[in-house]
Amino acid sequence: MVEGMTRREFAEKAIGSVALLALMDTIFGKDLFAAPIRPLATRWLAELDRLGRECKSQKLKQVEWQKRVEELFSKVDLPEFLKYIDFETLARKGADYNGPGAKSLMVNFPAVEGVPTKLVFGRQLFALKKGRSIVPHGHDNMATCFLVLQGQLHGRHYDRLETQPKHLILKPTIDREFGPGGTSSISDYKDNVHWFKALSDSAFVFNIHVMGVTPNSSQPTGRVYVDPNGEKLEGGTIRARLIDHGEADKLYG
Repeated sequence: MVEGMTRREFAEKAIGSVALLALMDTIFGKDLFAAPIRPLATRWLAELDRLGRECKSQKLKQVEWQKRVEELFSKVDLPEFLKYIDFETLARKGADYNGPGAKSLMVNFPAVEGVPTKLVFGRQLFALKKGRSIVPHGHDNMATCFLVLQGQLHGRHYDRLETQPKHLILKPTIDREFGPGGTSSISDYKDNVHWFKALSDSAFVFNIHVMGVTPNSSQPTGRVYVDPNGEKLEGGTIRARLIDHGEADKLYG
């Protein structure tokens, strides 16, 4: 933390300058952390890691983690760092993503002095063509946050009210368009099921995820695929059928 700055002031400054400059390091095989911005990069990554560790240890409630990380992501200066990302090359080199669903590309940040070697959060880049989806799914024992880098998507979230043997009882919470800079999050307690469909010719979404955030969970950590177009119940809730990844791709990918 820089002396004289509040935590929020630091986060706002750091995220706007650094944010995802390291995102393309693995894809392009070069270090985009230029020397002048390394101190800010170090502090930003350390802050994001700290929030994840506090969530994982229950020092920070999951819903508060959602709020804090969305605030960090919402401060990204997209025009500034998008100059560093060649999306045309990414579309060619980032592998074919014309298949069903979203193409998931793994992201590795370069080693940064002052930041834990093993970050507590995982990270991915999702690439989608028009009409393709990050298919409807929830999570068990995970907290995740999305940031739209490029393109337009129709995003939907649902609260998971009840788990039944073959169904989830869902309540719609978010239904709107997300553009560049748009962010949303999931935890075991809020907006647990989400679904994003690309409206533009292509779309790119950055994701981080912290696993093991509910130690006493009786469910395995991971995704839970669901068909949200289920039986409509009282109060606007939905009885949604549990499905597997293959059926999710077939229905919504």
